[in-house]
Amino acid sequence: MTKRICLAVFIAFFALAAAACAKPEATKSPAPDATPVSIGTELDADDVSMTAEGLGIKILLEQDESMINNYTVIAVNDAAPFKDADGNAVRDVAVNTAGAAALINWLMSSEAAKLIEGFGMAEYGEALFTLKNDKPTFTEEIVQASDATRVIRLSTTTSVNDSGLLAYLLPVFENLYGYTVEVSSAGTGKAIAAATMGNADLILVHSKSQEEAFVADGYAKLLDGYANERLTFMYNYFVLIGPVDDPAGCAEAGNVKEAFARIAEGKFAFVSRGDASGTHTKEVSLWPESLGITVDPASIAAHSEWYLFSNAGMGVCLTMANEIDGYIFSDKATFLAFAASGGAVG
Repeated sequence: MTKRICLAVFIAFFALAAAACAKPEATKSPAPDATPVSIGTELDADDVSMTAEGLGIKILLEQDESMINNYTVIAVNDAAPFKDADGNAVRDVAVNTAGAAALINWLMSSEAAKLIEGFGMAEYGEALFTLKNDKPTFTEEIVQASDATRVIRLSTTTSVNDSGLLAYLLPVFENLYGYTVEVSSAGTGKAIAAATMGNADLILVHSKSQEEAFVADGYAKLLDGYANERLTFMYNYFVLIGPVDDPAGCAEAGNVKEAFARIAEGKFAFVSRGDASGTHTKEVSLWPESLGITVDPASIAAHSEWYLFSNAGMGVCLTMANEIDGYIFSDKATFLAFAASGGAVG
């Protein structure tokens, strides 16, 4: 009982941290190894596996073909059946279609492509995102902002935002074309939900099934010059991260599904996003089917001894995993940015 109470307090603490780091706002685009901490024990200052020289967690598996992480941008349909959280119709929604089209067209341009391909090279020695070979392209002139189209509302994922990519890209777009991009970030599920309520002009997310549902339900707009509403244009890889000493032996696993099976078999601490994000959706698909783990919180009741359902953003979840020497599934870009900052969140 004491262990469960300690774990509950720990999760509650980080839930508060998540709320502090993700408070509602529209942001303008801006060690010696520690002793492993078991999931049910209390944490004190000496147990925190973070020092000035590094973290207590590291990448164990990457570039498995089942870990490709595609990113898609979609314009919001100004005639969509917008609804609030209770399912009531939302009327008089003003969608900035022209602004959304301008930003999307720029993201598909060679100018943006060069920036994306170079992002991360100076700091990490590798690009954090890769352009897809079959991505849509735009070669015409980008429309300048007018008073009516100046403000663009972008709803995106914490993984894109926490990587620093938008803070790197958007000022260039804004300075060249006169727009102001207001960025709201959450898990993919919540980012898409914001758009269905009329609170976004476009979305940048990474969950194919949720994107397809968004299109099928009439919320996506087909822009001139493109064959599809969903414009998938870049990717990176998800990575499996865990304690430096890797007690589950994930680094030696033949593939990521075998690594997940090892974590479950040994009941090693695992921190899940638990927020219906693209990362969470991908993660639950990798567990052995016999465990019955899904995005439904009720599905992990039998695994609560080792599986933490956090309902928090990527940065906060990485901090949690580092604190308890746990395993976690993350996009690589966010983890590298997290590690470079010494584990700072936000």
